Amino acid sequence: MAGLGEQIARQQRTMGPLLVAAVVIGLIGLPVAAWLDLRDLSERMLRTQASEISRIIDEMRGFYGSEVVGRVLQADDAVTATHNYRDVPGAIPIPATLSIELGKRISAHDGSVKYRFVSDLPFKGRDPHQLDAFERNAIFALRANPREPIIEVSGSLFDRHVRAAAPVVMGQVCVTCHNSHPDSPKTDWKVGDVRGIQEISVNQPIAANVLAFKYLLLYFGFAAAAGLTFILLQRRQSALVQGINKELSEANDFLAAISLKIAKYLSPQIYKSIFSGQKDVTIATERKKLTIFFSDVKDFTAIVERLQPEDLTVLLNEYFTEMSTIALKHGATVDKFIGDALLVFFGDPETQGVEEDARACLRMAVDMQRRLEQLNRVWRDRGVERPFQARMGINTGYCNVGNFGSDDRMDYTIIGAEANLAARLQSIAEPGGICLSYETYALVRDLVRARPLAPIAMKGISREVVPYEVEGLLGELAQRPQVISEHATGLDLFLDVENRRERVERAKKRLSEALLALTIRSKPAAF
Repeated sequence: MAGLGEQIARQQRTMGPLLVAAVVIGLIGLPVAAWLDLRDLSERMLRTQASEISRIIDEMRGFYGSEVVGRVLQADDAVTATHNYRDVPGAIPIPATLSIELGKRISAHDGSVKYRFVSDLPFKGRDPHQLDAFERNAIFALRANPREPIIEVSGSLFDRHVRAAAPVVMGQVCVTCHNSHPDSPKTDWKVGDVRGIQEISVNQPIAANVLAFKYLLLYFGFAAAAGLTFILLQRRQSALVQGINKELSEANDFLAAISLKIAKYLSPQIYKSIFSGQKDVTIATERKKLTIFFSDVKDFTAIVERLQPEDLTVLLNEYFTEMSTIALKHGATVDKFIGDALLVFFGDPETQGVEEDARACLRMAVDMQRRLEQLNRVWRDRGVERPFQARMGINTGYCNVGNFGSDDRMDYTIIGAEANLAARLQSIAEPGGICLSYETYALVRDLVRARPLAPIAMKGISREVVPYEVEGLLGELAQRPQVISEHATGLDLFLDVENRRERVERAKKRLSEALLALTIRSKPAAF
């Protein structure tokens, strides 16, 4: 993963300057390339126009030299201007004829500019003009409105063709000539009439100018190459990132599995605080007022001797699982399992206040004893002759709580005389009973009925400690489901008073029969 990360970092260091350079070149290169191409295109068009104008002027000069000056020099008599000047020695063309002849010469070459002088009313003896649709429409439109320009643009994807038509307007001289000429097809011309049109046609092949945009083409080629390079680099980086993501996913799955396994060795509150970052894994403690709970199984050594190791393991694991579930339900921090003993405390890392912590601990102890009575019934049905009976002690006082140990291995636990007192109170409790210190009893006295026992002395505690043995439950605890259990030779009693109604009635009947049998047996025999 480190190698892939270095590759990505190296690639990013390389791509950064390249990307900046590409952006700068892209911003500057486009206007520069467009300006250079426009300059070249303008030069190309100017050269083309100059060439066409030069050709047209040459045609006009050649026509003027041969058909006007030449004929004037060859004339023996007076020079006249007529439309059929070629048939009259010494004659020169009139303006209309001059325009027609120039159009033929200019359009005879394969140039981009063509010129025509056409009319739909030619003189007699002259070849009729072949008019196309544009020319016919132009004559019609210009006679209706001589000032309206007539322009047509056509062509394909690779060339454009522009045709412009201008009116040939009759002046006074033209009107006089046409109205009196015997070959004129019309003799009622008026000044301002449109005689015909002169048409200029320009053909511009687009394909011929494509190469004029060589700088833009080079720019787009560079942009395409830069884009492809960027895409390839991005794909490569994406592949590297996917590889890292895959490794990270595998690492996360591995860490998640490991964390779940580690969670089995820690209290959920500690596990949560460590993995959420609320607590640092360092050797550090603090002094807090806690409520400590200690429980132990009565005659566990004798139970071990009677059970096989496999059965004992199952039994003990089931016992600790049930007790831990109840502890966590009430918000306790499960400190450790010591053989058959269980140490939990309230007040760290989460607390609801000293009084509520003590009350929660008492509720937990009551629920544990009741659950243990239910488990004993189940275990007896499985063949366990003498199931567990637990003694429980609860004390409230100040302890040091936090991480104890070395830098390599530490344990989150509590240390102090008050913790030892909870263990001592457990040792003097009755099997199945709960013993409280006065500090705890003062906080929960509205929940239990308890009697003081003989004072005890504890090492590390200067005062005498008065234990309180819980004899009954009050308030909310008394309203909880009750289980009555008693087991001895010839006696096996387990009664859950929260059973369904039909089961309660059945229990009443069986208990009545048992009481009757005991009563009869206790009466003296009659002689």
